[in-house]
Amino acid sequence: MPDPLISLIVAALLAVLGVWIFGPERGAFWRWQRARRMTARVLREDALKHIHQSEIHNRRPTIKSLAGALNVGSDEIADLLEQLEAGDLLQIEGDDFHLTPVGRDYALQIIRAHRLWERYLADATGFDEKEWHVQAEQYEHTLSPAEASQLSARLGNPTHDPHGDPIPTAEGKMVYRERVALPDLAVDKPARIVHLEDEPEAVFAQLVAEGLHVGMIVRMVEASPRRIRFWAGGDEHTLAPLIAANVGVEPLPDEVREQQPLGETLTNLTPGESGQVVSISPRIRGAERRRLMDLGILPGTVIEAEMDSPSGDPTAYRVRGAVIALRSTQADHIRITRISEKAYV
Repeated sequence: MPDPLISLIVAALLAVLGVWIFGPERGAFWRWQRARRMTARVLREDALKHIHQSEIHNRRPTIKSLAGALNVGSDEIADLLEQLEAGDLLQIEGDDFHLTPVGRDYALQIIRAHRLWERYLADATGFDEKEWHVQAEQYEHTLSPAEASQLSARLGNPTHDPHGDPIPTAEGKMVYRERVALPDLAVDKPARIVHLEDEPEAVFAQLVAEGLHVGMIVRMVEASPRRIRFWAGGDEHTLAPLIAANVGVEPLPDEVREQQPLGETLTNLTPGESGQVVSISPRIRGAERRRLMDLGILPGTVIEAEMDSPSGDPTAYRVRGAVIALRSTQADHIRITRISEKAYV
């Protein structure tokens, strides 16, 4: 005859296990079901976005291109296309397929959420610009149209994301800027960067490493099949034509000249030397820019290099009587004019 105590313990364990697996909301089974539905939704929305982008750029979407973009097998893509067609999101004619009006509206909602989230990350957080796209790829699937509109209002209803891509309105309208690819810019012609392509990631990382950003004034020096040379931000840059093609520019009148940045970077100061802040680069934005301003780093502020850390980074600076630490990546974007010891005293 079973021991009553053991039976009671087994029953209690089974009850706990049942709650853990099937408990409402937090049960493992229901979490798995939600994750499964979310995965299917992400695939569906990423497929719609890929097809829309292909249509916008006059490219023919294919099962192969979708399989590559979504990183899934061709058989799964074929099933996915059938689901999209059944939901009146896609029209299939033989090997060709294109979005229906309903599918296009759905795709624009996802693109709107993505670009608004990138704008939010750029303007209101301290995330590095190389992380904006990756973060937005995740959050675009969690924002409802109503939440996207709330976020847009909070940001002042921006028309473009930080890379220069147009943000669709709630009605699906977009404001396009006229632009040409950087390699197509005439030699000695000035232009303003209005778009940086953020995919693929390796290409965008190279553009960021060059210090390029939307709003920069550039002037072409050389455009050949081997290299593209141009001036921007006070320096000469050289890119392969394939990389430079990911930079969109707006040609400007010939008389426009790039404004050379004043002074030098804060990193040039050695301990004991001082400088007066001239400007903070527009590449420092959002929460990081507000933090620097809250610390008193504003045009006209005097900064003294106090000491280097043992590793050389960060460096301690004295600002308005307080000592703060700045990484070289931050100090590189703060421009100063040196103050002689006599003038500082």
